[in-house]
Amino acid sequence: MSAANERPAQLTNNDGPVDQAASPGRPLPESDARLLDAYSQAVIRVVETASPAVLSLSGASASGGSGSGFVVSSDGWALTNSHVVNGRSELVALTVDQDRLRARVVGDDPATDIAVLRLAASDLPTISLGNSEAARVGQLVIAIGSPLGLESTVSSGIISALGRRLRGGDGRLIEKVIQHTAPINPGNSGGPLVDSRGQVLGINTAMIAQAQGLGMAVPSRTAEWVLSEIRDHGLVRRRHLGIAVGVAVLPQRVVQELDLLNATAVEVLQVQPNSPAARAGLRPEDRIVALSDRLVESTDDLHRLMTLVPPEQDLHLTVIRDEQMLSMTVRGSR
Repeated sequence: MSAANERPAQLTNNDGPVDQAASPGRPLPESDARLLDAYSQAVIRVVETASPAVLSLSGASASGGSGSGFVVSSDGWALTNSHVVNGRSELVALTVDQDRLRARVVGDDPATDIAVLRLAASDLPTISLGNSEAARVGQLVIAIGSPLGLESTVSSGIISALGRRLRGGDGRLIEKVIQHTAPINPGNSGGPLVDSRGQVLGINTAMIAQAQGLGMAVPSRTAEWVLSEIRDHGLVRRRHLGIAVGVAVLPQRVVQELDLLNATAVEVLQVQPNSPAARAGLRPEDRIVALSDRLVESTDDLHRLMTLVPPEQDLHLTVIRDEQMLSMTVRGSR
């Protein structure tokens, strides 16, 4: 065969011809390079903005675990996870400049896995809390922390789901948890999950064991509420009914006769004397089926719905007693 009739060799694979422009040793198409550069620049900007406010936290002694945190006000207020604090009253905070600062635990809320710290310093770099309610699945997020003690470690990913639930340290459910794919490891706990503008969307709180790419973060709106409660009142105020409860299956006959939508209800087992529940008239064996016209089928439902009503407002309960439906009002703390 003459050279004039020879055809150029074509690279192939099992799926057909290979694009030589994307083969090893050749540069990326200009459009792809611009996209990757824009992504890189976005991450770089966020890291340069947010990382100076991120802390590596440890105990004053060798005992106890370590984790991460971040500064939210220049006069030393900072946030981390409750399980990072782990009952300690003081931690050591290491900044990106390798300054070691005393971090006093001002408040600890295991129900949301959030703790509030006060650093013995001022004029500190800060990160602002963003609006987790505006987060969207697919959104770019960046985790900054100290996994395995490696300070200022950065990883990126996307929000993969919203509205997840996690069990807090006191057994209550943490609502509206953000699931994301930014790789995190032990030591990332308490560090910020930030968006492309460098604002905190969540506090990294958990990695799912035996899974890849599944991180969880407590939403920034929850963190903001806990911070304001602890700064203003010294603790997180929650409604207290003064009852011991369990979950009971409602008899089918009662469900039909009273036209209920519940299959189960929260049964009152004990009522503390002179408690809000006692003053409202609740008794043992009462079964709570609704709170403010929302169904109550479990203790998680009861806890969640109670947090939606401000402490100064009344709680309106719907109760089944002796197969009759009653309405009761638990007065707010005016």
